[in-house]
Amino acid sequence: MKNKNLLLLSFLILTTLVQAQQIRWTKDGNAYTRTEGGEVVAYTLPTQQKTTLITKAQLSPKGAEKPLNVRSYTLSADDSKALIYTNTKQVWRYDTRGDYWVLDLKTNALYQLGQGKPASSLMFAKFSPDGSKVAYVSEHNLFVEDLATKKIKALTTNGTRRMINGTFDWVYEEEFACRDGFRWSPDGKSIAYWQIDATKIRDFLMINNTDSIYSYNVPVEYPKVGESPSPYKILVANVATGKTIKMNIEGDPQQTYVPRMEWVPNTNDIIIQQLNRKQNQSKIIICQALTGKTKTIATESDEAWIDTKERWADEQEGWEWLKGGKEFLWVSEKDGWRHIYKMDLNGKETLLTKGNYDIVHIPLIDEANGYVYFTGSPQNALQNYLFRIKLDGSAEMQPVLPNAPAGTHNYVLSPNGKFARHSFSSANIAPMTEWINLADHSPLSEKESISAKLANLKVNKRVEFFKVKTEDGIDIEGWMVKPTNFDSTKRYPIVFNVYGEPASATVKDTYGTGMNGLYNGDMAKDGYIYASVDNRGTPLPRGRAWRKAIYRKIGVVNIRDQAMAVKEIRKWKYVDTTRVAVHGWSGGGSSTLNLLFQYPQYYQTGISVAAVGNQLCYDNIYQERYMGLPQENREDFVNGSPITHAKNLVGNLLYIHGTGDDNVHYQNAEMLVNELIKHNRQFQFMPYPNRSHGIYEGEGTRKHLNTLFTNYLKQNCPPGGK
Repeated sequence: MKNKNLLLLSFLILTTLVQAQQIRWTKDGNAYTRTEGGEVVAYTLPTQQKTTLITKAQLSPKGAEKPLNVRSYTLSADDSKALIYTNTKQVWRYDTRGDYWVLDLKTNALYQLGQGKPASSLMFAKFSPDGSKVAYVSEHNLFVEDLATKKIKALTTNGTRRMINGTFDWVYEEEFACRDGFRWSPDGKSIAYWQIDATKIRDFLMINNTDSIYSYNVPVEYPKVGESPSPYKILVANVATGKTIKMNIEGDPQQTYVPRMEWVPNTNDIIIQQLNRKQNQSKIIICQALTGKTKTIATESDEAWIDTKERWADEQEGWEWLKGGKEFLWVSEKDGWRHIYKMDLNGKETLLTKGNYDIVHIPLIDEANGYVYFTGSPQNALQNYLFRIKLDGSAEMQPVLPNAPAGTHNYVLSPNGKFARHSFSSANIAPMTEWINLADHSPLSEKESISAKLANLKVNKRVEFFKVKTEDGIDIEGWMVKPTNFDSTKRYPIVFNVYGEPASATVKDTYGTGMNGLYNGDMAKDGYIYASVDNRGTPLPRGRAWRKAIYRKIGVVNIRDQAMAVKEIRKWKYVDTTRVAVHGWSGGGSSTLNLLFQYPQYYQTGISVAAVGNQLCYDNIYQERYMGLPQENREDFVNGSPITHAKNLVGNLLYIHGTGDDNVHYQNAEMLVNELIKHNRQFQFMPYPNRSHGIYEGEGTRKHLNTLFTNYLKQNCPPGGK
């Protein structure tokens, strides 16, 4: 349940940062490649000398009017071939289906993979280690195509919408970030893959009323909280013979999850992470690919839940190997902080990052020089900096840039640890980037360095950070943007942006903070105080206790923290306590409803978008991770659901939901609306026909939503000082 509102608020900024990430390093780490002007180019460091690797002419199929539009690309291990991904289509939230072409960089021969298969049906195509074959998924089956003979071999034939080979069902993708579901073996002779059996999962039926005269169902295999997940198998197929071996993994596959799986380097073994149904026990298991035998090498438990790799990496894929596969890095909160451990294949571990701080992200393991790089911020949980620590655990962590500018620093590090693309922003400073020598953090170009840009920058400190202590003794951090020409003798309306659940935080010292993309105009110029606070349970690097205080108490602990912080803020002399509003999207929509319903004395107006009105209606992986199983503690789900407290509404509510939302189903809206009607609570309701969770499809949708939001806010929480 991601916070769509946050993504929308800073779309342009995030796009800039994503583009900075979309570079591919050469194997030696001395150059990077990227798409540019419809071609693939390389830049050699430190000179930034540009070379064109793949031209538009090479990307032009015979008889085509224009070259292929390159969405992404990969090179074979020997750099002799390129795999081009194009003509992409969205699967749920990601463009993971499309067409793949192979370009021979020696002969310039270009041909399309998967001949005879439906257009834009191929997924996750990957070269074999020797570059002679490509494997891919199409229509839920796994195939291998020989690049010399062009012959296509099916490794699975039973794939359907609900029997899924080599990729995942809706909930694995949404809540575990699992999309690519197969792996080539190191010797290229086998492929290990997930098989997800969604035939045991009930379809949730959405109704499409807009695309034809007669309505029709849109089915989604969607396990509601309390329903058992799709059972899985980890299978290994021999590419030559097609023979498949099942890994004999302990535990009921319909009561456990496998969110990670990779080959152990230079072996015929596979390593997996298995979570139990509640996601509070994690096992690391080694599987013998040739026999299916398995061995558990490490087990970890938590009273709340255990996060997976998505929380500290860009994706779930990959295993952080050392010593050619004899050791690896692992991340755990077992001592109260998110720390990096080194572990061998017998489960023996060594703590590397010692101290009362959390690591946030691991951008590089520089084994040759004996370091692992990670980001974090021990002194200020709202910021982010780069550190490194010795892989042998012999030294304390070191900041890579001492006295770094205050804010958020992100890095894309070269594999050899020599160079990096460094990005910086803060709540009051727009993103800026530079290329650096990592050893001393010196810029490759002083003229284009961040320090040079900052020296000439006049900073408008419109976003202010603050702290309040609630009557419960909880220290809450927040930000606010005061009205233009602020007069401390006047009282102003205050509008809060809220999320409040474990998937996202709103209070960070990064660009985009303090912006409201749903509002037409400038809230500060119009005379609003715009603000946000983060409660316990949000994923800030403030330690395990902060993050997991919300366990089994979503809709209770987070809501009280928010309300008690606002209770303190209402004491500020320039806050008009008769004009207090709150808005949020997705989990933030749920928080908005709960704040209005549970603490009506503090908020007069709320705008809720795409909210979970009833926690029993959301998916099992997310809701059970943070709330437990409703069969055991149903009262917690009921107590935390807005529908339970809807009868208490006394303020102004605008409730918005897309009827085609496959994530937070429109069912939530209708249940909540019924409850409000039952108690004669008056409100305004806007359903967006056939729109998804992001409410962006269709001509005029975003303009309409922004206008609706802005007009309702101005009408019910008028701007301006008094």
